[in-house]
Amino acid sequence: MFVGVVLLGVASVASPVHAAPPPEFGNDWDDPQIAAPAVEKPSGPSCTVRIVDNRFASFDPYRAEFTPPAACPGPWAKVVLTLTGAVAGRQFDRLGRLEIGGVNVFKTSTPEPSVDGIRWKIEKDITEYGAVLANAQPVTMWLNNVVDDVFTGILDVQVDLTFYPGKPTLDLADDVFAVGSGGAVTVARNTERLIAEIYVTGSGGGCEEFWYITAPPSTGYSCTADSGPYREVQILVDGRVAGIAAPYPHIYTGGWSNPFLWYTVPAPRAFNLTPVRYDLSPFVGGLTDGQPHQITVNVLGVPAGQSGWETPTNLLAWRDPGATRVTGQLLTSALSPLVNEVAASQAEGWTQVAVRGGHRFSALGYVQTSHGRVTYAVNRELANTSTHRWRDGEDPDSLTATWTDTSTALTAGLRPRLTHHSARYTIDGVISVDEGTSLGDRLTTTITATDAATHSETGNGGPQRWTLEDTYTGEATWTLGVPRPDRHAVGTSSERYQLRGNHPSRHGKCYDRTIATVNGFITSNRNIC
Repeated sequence: MFVGVVLLGVASVASPVHAAPPPEFGNDWDDPQIAAPAVEKPSGPSCTVRIVDNRFASFDPYRAEFTPPAACPGPWAKVVLTLTGAVAGRQFDRLGRLEIGGVNVFKTSTPEPSVDGIRWKIEKDITEYGAVLANAQPVTMWLNNVVDDVFTGILDVQVDLTFYPGKPTLDLADDVFAVGSGGAVTVARNTERLIAEIYVTGSGGGCEEFWYITAPPSTGYSCTADSGPYREVQILVDGRVAGIAAPYPHIYTGGWSNPFLWYTVPAPRAFNLTPVRYDLSPFVGGLTDGQPHQITVNVLGVPAGQSGWETPTNLLAWRDPGATRVTGQLLTSALSPLVNEVAASQAEGWTQVAVRGGHRFSALGYVQTSHGRVTYAVNRELANTSTHRWRDGEDPDSLTATWTDTSTALTAGLRPRLTHHSARYTIDGVISVDEGTSLGDRLTTTITATDAATHSETGNGGPQRWTLEDTYTGEATWTLGVPRPDRHAVGTSSERYQLRGNHPSRHGKCYDRTIATVNGFITSNRNIC
């Protein structure tokens, strides 16, 4: 397990490649596709258990019970979650979340449908939650949806878990549990390593869904925040900052005023909203006293009283099997002064907000175990630069932004380990309206979004080094203020997903796939490796 893990494995329903796409969007288009690889499955027998089967048409959560398959008892080499969905008519994108035994194992957003209807499929490797899946558990899925005379799309969703017996290749946690709303948790007294993960999203349809474009109130922009667009997800242990992370700038399938961009190929991570992760091991020596301790989350930069952030949090803990009690202490932790420079200016009809933000965190601690002293050192550095420009009426409205999140984790002891992970996220986009054309007022969105990472790791079953770059590029135009059949929408999009190196999910195999679309139909789909 490593800090800043990139969870792969989203697959979609196969669609044909069209040599002659239609001249504009119609009532139907290809089923959603993404370029990321499907989860690789072991050979041999498997067992599948359905845990969700529901038509989501309200805000009522779906509840069921999960029982591990008797024909495939653990341990499991791999456990794969598969969501299949179908929807037709008209519907916004919706945010969904799945819990098993109170532990959040999956978070997703949905595609927007065609009139005739679409189907999609998502896969995720959830082997790391084996400690939860070993026993019967309650299941809860939230997928809040509004169905009325206008928004007619009912989300028909099934979720299956497929179990592959065998020895897992991952170093699985002994305990996996959720942090409840009160934040009080009690870890086992022989816990020697601790990882936190937060399925954090800015969402809900308000300005915090588009937090990266918020501007100081003095600029007159429609989405405001006194401190500008810098956001940071902090985790605190007993009121003390124990980790920092950059939130991913999710773009859902109605984003950037233009659903025609995302109907067939969504933005990176739209269907698999992966958590941010923190190595809390330097703090674990102070948590093994058998008493409850507070784990809380703070999203830095959110305006006071502003809603729109979800932060479901899990803890993954490894125990020392040779001890009933592990002792230790945090030796030091440091948080640099926050950098959040926001410069607003106006010139020649343009308003501009330029941002330079950043933060650094480090922690050092140790635990005394049955196999000797283990020392943990964690360092993390965040940086954000952005330039947001707009004219009167916020037309055009453009953003160029980059976020980096770089972490290093060192474990010194009998089983040394060194992990370095660097994530980079970018958005470069513009929305504009061409007024008074022969087709009416035409809105155009042009955007490029990238999710990239480099990773290296030694001392954990052999060295790992891999790179990831997932880039979406699209442009779409449609007519404002007219019924759907009169929008005359046109658009192109492409996604290229490149994974190179010896990533554990690919066993060293190269992966480089590109999907391209015109007016909702796939015109190219190839893996050049």
